[in-house]
Amino acid sequence: ESRGFIAVNRGKRSIRVDLTKPEGVKVVHRLVSESDVVLVNHRPDVPYKLRIDYETLSEINPRIIYCELTAFGRSGPESAKPGYDIIMQARTGLMATNGTIDEGVPRVIRGTPPVDFAAGYAVSQGVLAALFHRERTGRGQKIETSLLSNALYIQSLPLTYVPSAPSAQSQMVLEEFPAVREAGLPYPDVDALYQQNDRSPAYRPYYRTFQTEDWVIAVGCLSEPLRKKMADAMGLDDPRFSPGYDQQSEEGLESARQVVLEAECMFLEKPASHWIDLLERAGVPVAPLKFVEEMVFDEQAIANGMIVEHEHPLAGTVRTAGPIFKMSDSPTASEHSSPRLGEHTLEVLAALGYDANEIETLLESGAVSGIVSPNSGA
Repeated sequence: ESRGFIAVNRGKRSIRVDLTKPEGVKVVHRLVSESDVVLVNHRPDVPYKLRIDYETLSEINPRIIYCELTAFGRSGPESAKPGYDIIMQARTGLMATNGTIDEGVPRVIRGTPPVDFAAGYAVSQGVLAALFHRERTGRGQKIETSLLSNALYIQSLPLTYVPSAPSAQSQMVLEEFPAVREAGLPYPDVDALYQQNDRSPAYRPYYRTFQTEDWVIAVGCLSEPLRKKMADAMGLDDPRFSPGYDQQSEEGLESARQVVLEAECMFLEKPASHWIDLLERAGVPVAPLKFVEEMVFDEQAIANGMIVEHEHPLAGTVRTAGPIFKMSDSPTASEHSSPRLGEHTLEVLAALGYDANEIETLLESGAVSGIVSPNSGA
């Protein structure tokens, strides 16, 4: 009944089954016979040990959609390894590219687990595509995704390598870093080498955070017209808007650094409210820095149903993130909070056709467990 469990299990039913017991496996097999989708999140060998692998379950229900999420994928020398979000942040460069150092080592992206959530979206997309395919063909199928594949996909921009025109950073990492690692340099020194080839200073005045007189704001100008609007609104002297300007030349990069310094000094002169008002009137995307805890009572989020409230049987009133999309003909909001562990065990077993005596036997054997109410009859 943890905060994390409450956050991600709203509207679900919970049944507790011990898959190390033969009778528990039989319960799951009967459940699969009446199910549309099975999600499995284990190392590749575990489903076979527990008899919940695709081959076994598809014999029970040929129309089943079976989605398997592993850490490293089913093939290759690391396929049997376990993994978590932090492992993939480190393993795929996400942590290093983030460019933040904490006590001499890369800082974990800790506000939310980006790889975990990306994998969750991949699972949902794969399942929906497979359900659509089954609707057309009548056939179920197996879906495979992994934390590794999703960690790479969300880094598509820096990951993309063009041999005919490699970036300075790609050349340095692929050609020089093996020797750098072998030399045993401290990580901050390695990061400094990596960052010195970063050509993004040319864009930094227009896509970053700034400290104002009293608080922090973020500006986001990804197009040249938006950058011009911001520069004009603030009175920044930026030569990038002059004909013939080469922002990737050394002269251009130095000019960009000077514009950054000018902008930083200007923002410090007035409060956040002044700059937000000025930039919004100019049509520049801008926002104040907020802590996620503040968003629970955020007017904009609440107005769009992005924050919802539920009553949890143990925690009481719970406010949390609502659905990420709305549909004109299908309600997406759930009226129920997350379940207690095993809250629906008896209900699900009864729906599967188990009678009271069979349920009692399963409970006594430990094959299943759940919350037994005084009126359940079990």
